[in-house]
Amino acid sequence: MQELIANFDFYMLLLLFVAAFVAGFIDSIAGGGGMITIPALLLAGISPLQALATNKLQSSFGSFSATLQFYKKGYINLKSGLPFAVIAFVFSAVGTISVQYIEVEFLSKVLPFLILIFGLYFLFSPSIKEVEQTKKLNRAYLSLAIAALGFYDGFFGPGTGSFFMLALIVIGGFNVIQSLGQAKLYNFSTNLASLIFFALGGHMLWSIGLLMALGQFIGANLGSKMAMRYGIRIVKPLVVGISFLMAAKLLYEQF
Repeated sequence: MQELIANFDFYMLLLLFVAAFVAGFIDSIAGGGGMITIPALLLAGISPLQALATNKLQSSFGSFSATLQFYKKGYINLKSGLPFAVIAFVFSAVGTISVQYIEVEFLSKVLPFLILIFGLYFLFSPSIKEVEQTKKLNRAYLSLAIAALGFYDGFFGPGTGSFFMLALIVIGGFNVIQSLGQAKLYNFSTNLASLIFFALGGHMLWSIGLLMALGQFIGANLGSKMAMRYGIRIVKPLVVGISFLMAAKLLYEQF
């Protein structure tokens, strides 16, 4: 489906760029960037399906930017992480195809409570640390978790990055910055899979998505640098705060 960027006035384009920048910054630290960009796309008068597709395009650039920064600083081990990224990609593709045929209403009702539980866990759990834990990585359990979250991101999506972090901390014993870096790699993989299948479906608004992608890339670059510089001091408050805001927003929309 074709669209011209000229159909949008300057201020709407600026709004979309700024929304993508802010979302990229926040998402690279705490997840939840889609809670900013999808409403912005809908506000611009874009249909829900086009908004979801275009959001995947711009968010792919954000997750790639964050992944690149964490990799450069040594927080991502590609040798051990790539097999999980492949799993995430495959199951995200399956989820993206499945969402066209399966009712998602149940997930939308349960999601706020899952995000709230995640926020409370991050706030009170003693396992959220700066240093890596000594527990041995259980690859089988982590593979199952990555597969489930990959499917979820392709199928529905909100909060996926946060859930990736939780799985890596609880199952893998990663510290908070390592889990954030690895989560970005897996999130980029799931975004890429969804992007491909949405593009094949012809629902992408390419010029709008690429404009927002620039904002996402810059915001995620800055956010990931902040996360690595300040560590748990900035990551933990933002994760908890964004989780509670996401849960409140979703509950408000339902009731």
